[in-house]
Amino acid sequence: MTGGHDLRYRSRLQLFSELTDADRMAIDVLLDRRHRVVAPRRDVIAEGEAPRFVQVVLDGWGCRYRQLSDGRRQILSLLLPGDLFDPCPDTVARADHAVGAITTMALAEVPPEALDALCRERPAIARALWWDTHVATGTQREWIASLGLRTARERIALLFCEVYFRLRMGGRCAGRACEFPLTQADLAEATGLTPVHVNRMVQELRRDGLIAWIGRTLTILDLDRLCAVASFTPAYLHLDRASRVA
Repeated sequence: MTGGHDLRYRSRLQLFSELTDADRMAIDVLLDRRHRVVAPRRDVIAEGEAPRFVQVVLDGWGCRYRQLSDGRRQILSLLLPGDLFDPCPDTVARADHAVGAITTMALAEVPPEALDALCRERPAIARALWWDTHVATGTQREWIASLGLRTARERIALLFCEVYFRLRMGGRCAGRACEFPLTQADLAEATGLTPVHVNRMVQELRRDGLIAWIGRTLTILDLDRLCAVASFTPAYLHLDRASRVA
């Protein structure tokens, strides 16, 4: 699998630190050791499970989530191609949340000691991983602020904006269109709304000429207006740093 899925993650790291050819080759080797495919709507890691590997999403979409005993579920964050999660599995006895696949996910499972050794040997990769974690933490803060401050319409608009910018940053958009395999039930669980309320907000955004969402494809028809509706500023994604490195 060297060079296909691996290049997608490598290009994400390249956004935050200038990598040499040797750095890129080292990442390819690391991600080529052990792979796993998880079917849609199955757990990658169950809550309470002891994580063993650093996980890198080579392809597909997933999410972090918490589920209560009565079945109610809150999606905590989205995992897109190129994302890394559980960077320090050897420091956690049990996972305090679950990670689930939304679509079929292809994962690279990296032994934590191998990643530690790579970061010691190659400081540019260590810097890139630090920035990647910084962006993930900033995104989590924005989701918390969204649940506390934004209206339903604004929450949905923010999620559309964020996914579009994240995928565009990884070179996975065709113009203003991108893959969007979430259901309205997924959107409800990510935004703290009911599916009925989500449906109303999506229809409003469509009627206002801001988006088109057909099947698994989202098209942003008016990016500036959608960002204004969401009060979206991409500062927490640190695109300015990505532009400087590029």
